[in-house]
Amino acid sequence: MAGTMAGTGGAPCQFTKTGDATALPRFEAEVAGLDALRETGAIRVPAVQKVGGSGTADSPVFLDLEYLDLHPLDRASGATLGRQLAVLHRHSAEEFGWPSDNFIGLGPQENGWMNSWPRFFAERRLRPQLRLARINSGGAERKLLEQGEELAEKLAAFFVAGHPPPSLLHGDLWGGNAGQLPDGTPVIFDPACYYGDREADLAMSELFGGFPDSFQAAYREAWPLAAGYETRKTLYNLYHILNHYNLFGASYLGQVKRMIARLLAELRG
Repeated sequence: MAGTMAGTGGAPCQFTKTGDATALPRFEAEVAGLDALRETGAIRVPAVQKVGGSGTADSPVFLDLEYLDLHPLDRASGATLGRQLAVLHRHSAEEFGWPSDNFIGLGPQENGWMNSWPRFFAERRLRPQLRLARINSGGAERKLLEQGEELAEKLAAFFVAGHPPPSLLHGDLWGGNAGQLPDGTPVIFDPACYYGDREADLAMSELFGGFPDSFQAAYREAWPLAAGYETRKTLYNLYHILNHYNLFGASYLGQVKRMIARLLAELRG
């Protein structure tokens, strides 16, 4: 998959992603997520112009998006985005999930509706990644997979103080999927939307960096986090690190092992 800019007179007017036939479901899922985020009016997202193509050599699959002149978030725009994200997370649903499965990066993401967040996270997030890890490791990481299953089985223990409400999530909120316009307006893009625990977005924003401290501070002022977030942060980010292991290989295996061991120690302690 590739991206290009197009315009006239040196001024780009659109950003185009292209790919083969396998890219079409990803582009359609991206459009659905962008549309859902835009409809809330909470945070600026790129406008969708067109998606199509057959995936042949003469007609590659494409997604045309509004071109935006984006720059890294600064302190002011980071704080604005934190407050806007809290507004986005106030948009809720009756259950956890999304109308269809979508993608987390290039990996599949299951989204069938459930009324229990611990069950949803176990069945739709951890266990699918553990199944992929079993395939990708050829069964070599048997102990790790058994520990992962133990963790999935006991997830409810992390929510003894109460389950969160379903919040509309960006779903893939790392620093590379956010920026600001020249006037300071925050923008988010490349979503993997679903309704889940709002802490999952906050956790991923800390995973790879890229957000100013003002972002987290402003969010927590607008909507404080419940006790136990620091532990649940590791749980939510385990999903993303497992996905990276399944997509990119063994360089993420050590981090997966440390995260699972830390979470099991919390449960057993």
